[in-house]
Amino acid sequence: MAEIKDPENALVMETTKGKVVIELMPDLAPEHVNRIKELARETAYDGVVFHRVIDGFMAQTGDVKFGKSGGNDFNPGRAGMGGSDKPDLKAEFSNVSHVRGTCSMARSQSPNSANSQFFICLADAPWLNKQYSVWGQVIEGMDVIDLIKKGEPVRDPDQIVSLRIAADA
Repeated sequence: MAEIKDPENALVMETTKGKVVIELMPDLAPEHVNRIKELARETAYDGVVFHRVIDGFMAQTGDVKFGKSGGNDFNPGRAGMGGSDKPDLKAEFSNVSHVRGTCSMARSQSPNSANSQFFICLADAPWLNKQYSVWGQVIEGMDVIDLIKKGEPVRDPDQIVSLRIAADA
């Protein structure tokens, strides 16, 4: 297993394809990290599907409203259109590049619209730099992320089985 330097700022994500460890970057995007941790501690991400996965680009998940399989509002046709009941976040753009394994918040065209959805870069995506809030980096399990079913939308999508803060696991 990857060395976790700060268990309070690391996530362990079990997916239908295997385990992924993500190092959080609270110095870079404190409000986004706080939101991810808050939703993880509420188990909001458990059962959420990877609704948009583009080969050679990114895997998107985190719609805790319409994308949570087994949830009251689960709707595969609307997965990716929802978020949490918490307010949207103000952008925390940085100079950190979107490289393979970067975790960044998804949003609408409005820079201050990130809520619960996020994506993991499957490859370097420099055109996203300074336009999306980077909050983490995969330190173990990119081979697992590579196995996630592709599609827009994904048919019979893979999902997050559980997402926990390493300190709580």
